[in-house]
Amino acid sequence: MDIYSRIDEYKAIIDVRRPFEGDMLEQIKSYYRIGLTWSSNAIEGNTLTESETKVLLEDGLTVGGKPLRFTFEALGHAKAYDFMFTLLHNNTITEDDVLTLHRLFYEGVESEHAGRYRDIDVFITGSHYPVTPPSMVREEMEALSEWISRERPRYHPVAFAAQLHKRLVFIHPFKDGNGRVARLAMNAALIQDGYLLAIIPPVLRQEYIGLLELAHTNDKPFAEFIAERVLQSYREITKLLHLSN
Repeated sequence: MDIYSRIDEYKAIIDVRRPFEGDMLEQIKSYYRIGLTWSSNAIEGNTLTESETKVLLEDGLTVGGKPLRFTFEALGHAKAYDFMFTLLHNNTITEDDVLTLHRLFYEGVESEHAGRYRDIDVFITGSHYPVTPPSMVREEMEALSEWISRERPRYHPVAFAAQLHKRLVFIHPFKDGNGRVARLAMNAALIQDGYLLAIIPPVLRQEYIGLLELAHTNDKPFAEFIAERVLQSYREITKLLHLSN
């Protein structure tokens, strides 16, 4: 049995007992709001701990001795996370959706660049591959939107989410925040198809980055890595709900 079949087995157990809606949806949304915000920011160098992120988001208490940017990144990511769930019942992810995710995440960091495509050259540290030149970003994002509409049905939903993540990162449409927006878009695709989120813990950062680099020539290991993260979410939720597989 391949990993996608294993995920679908877990999904069927949860779907039969508690469909991915109503109280179940709210529990999942709350459970992962802090975890995804913390982990996604930590991957990019934000040193707020998971506990500090929880206190900031739930109690509004800032952390002394940490850069103010880290606070804005956590608050912005939580706003983008909440917006992600408004896309739940859509059947696509549009260019405007991606721009909105970035604007909500980045407006407290650099408002002049929030929700706007970059007009400067950037590169990914440690990568041997160039990203899309600024003059081609809008065209590539439009092409990505067309690819989503055309190709999504051809993939297993988890494999599609990984592909969307990869393609967004390779375009690198924004000055900063590309990885976080790509992970949000990936998870938006997952919840639209009724799947749990893919959370990448900071301890797996090097493996994650290495597989993204490899994905320029072979994206199967990256897709399987993302699938493993979804599978782990199912293991956690079935345990918390006292379900068995």
